[in-house]
Amino acid sequence: MTQLLRFLLILSIFCDFSHSQRPTIRVGIAAALKTQNGSIGWAYAGGAVPLALQYLKSHGFVKDFDFEFHVEYTECDLTETVRAGLDFMKTKNYDVIIGPPCATPLIAMGTLSTVYKKPVLGWGFVSESEFSDMERFPYLTSVLPSSMTLGTVTSALLELYGWDRIALVYFKNELNYCSGVIEDVETSLYDENYSQMVQVVIKEEVDQNNTENFVATLQMIKARARIIIFCAQTGAEKRFYMIQAGKQGMNTSEYVHVMLSMRSVGFGVQSAVGKKPLNSGLAPIWEAFQVAPDGLEDLAKSVASKMLVIDLSSDIRDKEFLQYMTKNIVYAIREPPLSCMAPECLAANATGMGAYARHLFDVFYMYGMALTNLNSTDPNIYGNVDLLVSKFTTPFEGMTGQVQLNSELSRLPLYQVYALNKEYDQISIMNISLINGTAKVSLAYQNESSDVWHFWGSTRPLDTPICGFLGKSCPIPFFDQYRLLIFVFVIVAGLLILAIFTCLTSMVRNQRAEQSRLNSEWQIHAIKLRIPEKKGRRLSTDSENSTVTKSSKGSSSKNFETSEFNENYEIQFLENDLVLTTAHQVQELSNLDKMRLVKLRKLDHENLNKFIGLSIDGSRYLAVWKMCTRGSIQDIMSRGNFSMDYFFMFCMIRDIAEGLNFLHKSFLRLHGNLRSATCLVNDSWQVKLAEFGLEFLQDDEERPTQKRLLWAAPEVLRGSLTVSQMDPSADVYSFAIVASEILTKKEAWDLHKRKEGYEGKRGNSKIEIIYNVKKGGPHPFRPTLLTDSDVNKSLLALVKDCWSENPEARPNTENICKIILDMTPRTKDNLMDHVFSMLEEYTQTLEVEVDERTKELVLEKKKSDILLGRMLPKQVAERLKAGQAVEPESFDLVTVFFSDLVKFTELANKCSPFQVVNLLNEVFSNFDAIIEKHDVYKVESIGDGFLCVSGLPNRNGVEHIRQIVEMALGFLEFCDKFRIPHLPRERVELRVGVNSGSCVAGVVGLSMPRYCLFGDTVNTASRMESNGKASLIHMSEIAHAFLVDHFPYQYETNSRGEVIIKGKGVMETFWLLGRISMSNRSTPPVAQLKQLPQKCSSFTDTGTIRSVSPYIENASDSEDEELRRVMRREMMRVS
Repeated sequence: MTQLLRFLLILSIFCDFSHSQRPTIRVGIAAALKTQNGSIGWAYAGGAVPLALQYLKSHGFVKDFDFEFHVEYTECDLTETVRAGLDFMKTKNYDVIIGPPCATPLIAMGTLSTVYKKPVLGWGFVSESEFSDMERFPYLTSVLPSSMTLGTVTSALLELYGWDRIALVYFKNELNYCSGVIEDVETSLYDENYSQMVQVVIKEEVDQNNTENFVATLQMIKARARIIIFCAQTGAEKRFYMIQAGKQGMNTSEYVHVMLSMRSVGFGVQSAVGKKPLNSGLAPIWEAFQVAPDGLEDLAKSVASKMLVIDLSSDIRDKEFLQYMTKNIVYAIREPPLSCMAPECLAANATGMGAYARHLFDVFYMYGMALTNLNSTDPNIYGNVDLLVSKFTTPFEGMTGQVQLNSELSRLPLYQVYALNKEYDQISIMNISLINGTAKVSLAYQNESSDVWHFWGSTRPLDTPICGFLGKSCPIPFFDQYRLLIFVFVIVAGLLILAIFTCLTSMVRNQRAEQSRLNSEWQIHAIKLRIPEKKGRRLSTDSENSTVTKSSKGSSSKNFETSEFNENYEIQFLENDLVLTTAHQVQELSNLDKMRLVKLRKLDHENLNKFIGLSIDGSRYLAVWKMCTRGSIQDIMSRGNFSMDYFFMFCMIRDIAEGLNFLHKSFLRLHGNLRSATCLVNDSWQVKLAEFGLEFLQDDEERPTQKRLLWAAPEVLRGSLTVSQMDPSADVYSFAIVASEILTKKEAWDLHKRKEGYEGKRGNSKIEIIYNVKKGGPHPFRPTLLTDSDVNKSLLALVKDCWSENPEARPNTENICKIILDMTPRTKDNLMDHVFSMLEEYTQTLEVEVDERTKELVLEKKKSDILLGRMLPKQVAERLKAGQAVEPESFDLVTVFFSDLVKFTELANKCSPFQVVNLLNEVFSNFDAIIEKHDVYKVESIGDGFLCVSGLPNRNGVEHIRQIVEMALGFLEFCDKFRIPHLPRERVELRVGVNSGSCVAGVVGLSMPRYCLFGDTVNTASRMESNGKASLIHMSEIAHAFLVDHFPYQYETNSRGEVIIKGKGVMETFWLLGRISMSNRSTPPVAQLKQLPQKCSSFTDTGTIRSVSPYIENASDSEDEELRRVMRREMMRVS
């Protein structure tokens, strides 16, 4: 088969040469015969040119052209390359030049192409980035991308997997290809636009021929890196690296070997040895390059499994021709048109082809396509290099994959990262394309762990091992390192779990307790309810209802009077508080019913009567409601005392509307049993709705009484609807009936005044009303609204709208409340304000009256104070008014004054009673005027007697004797001048007695308290008065001595001698005759007076004690006899 293909190739070439009429394209080739045979050696790569020409013609290209080839072996020498280039371009004027396959000579050839405008096709080791400079090399092109792009792709791979610590290894050769590639890669890694900082810990050049140095490098890498990026030129170098790495144990899951390549070979090698090829059509790189295995395949394969390859896309469509090319390239070089007879060409065997043979194939194939696309055989056309170069950008599928050049004649690279699958076949795990210098990664796998790292234990390797590079820094096992913490954590977690379990248990228990508590709130034990003692009489009412007048006796044993209820309410005691109860049938309560009772108890509004709870453990169910002491509206009207003004009625209607509106917005949705009997009134005359929300306690067979149906809406009567079947509009109708009762101040439908009577003989009043309401019609039967003139007409219209026959025509409760709010007088807000305004008016009137009464009280108090001051001393009166007790007080020395009108009885007989009173009033008034001029306190006056004292209650030292004497002289002077109007010949004479000494003063009595004096001093003063003479001042010896001792030569006195005094015996007394003028002082001085005993009578002396009001005795015959007996006894004692 091979011989046949070779024959056809030679035949086609000879046939082509036979067409001498076609233009001939002369091709100059600068080749390397003895340099890098495995890569660019002409003996192993040159055959790609005739094979490419054959492939072109088989695809319909270059059929109109013949080709002539001239080969110069420059061996990558710069001088030889320049010489050959000048010969090709200047001397022989060739149409196109191929090579040389080395970078430096190609730069010189490219420079010549710019000068002579000849296209140069580059191949081999020509991946340097400077060849992309179009200004410098406008006619130089190649199918190899710049190695700078390889650096960008490498950076993208490292960033994707998070590797920032690497080692760089490259093989040494004479062309320094890998050295340039690694330099470009390192430059890309340190680019400032690269977001990840990569640390290159090792960068080493190795030599395949120096195994010892290569092993040392690997040992150094093992100690410092796990991500190794290496570059090798030939397949032998690649396999050598893999074998040595395997021998050094670098084939474990810790290592990742990244091979850089730009030859579109991946894990393959261009070999003709009959090895099982990869899916790329190339032989695996770990296989030996000879037919017989060398025993190192498995070792190399183990490293290959831990390797990734960055290479140009090697997806070749025509794999069959690639196999053909691989096996026949060395034969094509020996045959025309190249006919290489050099020993190297003749010695070449079919074990493989040069590494860059496919690139030479593609670059010449690209030229042939461009030449054909010019569609001209005119030398001026295909010889125009500018026109020709522009056709190089046409993409095609070559032996290196898809080839496409950009406008700068640089190949647009599509890199792929290759790995081995579980069957050790090459797979692409990602595509990396470059767009404006930026790498765009497109992943080809779904699960990184299983698709990429299956040879690494399904775990992405780290750039730094967990145990360190030497394996001595392994982290302590978690349990060993944190044993104590784990123990503490387990205990804490156990406690936490226990706490959580306890909390959850507590929460469940609390929820149950809360539910039990909620149930206990509305559950009232029957034993807590007590029926109070009945008081009064039972009122006769409707036969279907009973009325009980309730009063109760609380814990304080006080009677509580309550209003009468004309419904089925029963008053009871709940923990000493009055409550209302309603009886219901016993039935089973569901959980929904219990939750309804909980919500019902929480309903709170100022116009709803509070639901307290339900008693379910008795013989019947009892619903307990808050007490409203004034009863219901029906009860108030039945008692006949509903005499309120319009605003009062308006407020009650508003309260009902507000409560109903609240119910309609609550979970209850409606009341369902609104009547005047369920509208209760509290102490503040606030209406509160009751008996709502308990319709579930009624049996289905239980029907409301006929009287209750008087408030039911027509649609309810017609359909016999239950509460759950009613609409809120039914409550609006009932509200209108109740409002009519309030406005007319009569019971619903005015049953009492209907001709049948409230309980007529036929008993069909209510039946007739219910029938008429149910019948309906254009003029439905409704209550008569006969109201007072001050009722708002708008309110009447609202009531009529509310009892409309059509339920939809009735306003809802929210609109009713808004309308009523608009009707509220601006000056009044609520019922209490109205009551307060009435109280304010009354208060204002009361204040005026109170002010007047207060003024009168103040005046009377002032008078009483004056009177009290006259009756008692000021300080004594103040203490009594303050509610304080007045203790008796002892005074060591005071002067007491007694006086009496002489012969007043005879004088009174000559006067009428009025004249006597007038006489005493005039005399004593003048006496009072004289007393006010002196420091003297008037104790009292009894009849015609007068008692005064000085020295108490205000002590005045020794001044008391003179004050009494001056007052006594003033009294005598007044009497001497005074004349009785109706008895001008009669004169008023005064008898005066004065005594000094100690006494006790105090208040006596409660109902009529009097300030009284006690002591012998008072008795003696009284005796001085009774034993004195008319118009004379009779003084005791003590008073006389005190007067002349402290006030000498001021008063004229005269001794009366010894006088027998009743109860005292013989006493020496003195007469006070008057004042002594300054020129007449006959009274002896005190020093000449007889020395008197200093001892004064006191309260403790034996003798008769005289009270404040002593009985003044007049001298009589018996008294004279007594005096004589005393005189004899005294005389006998003296003798």
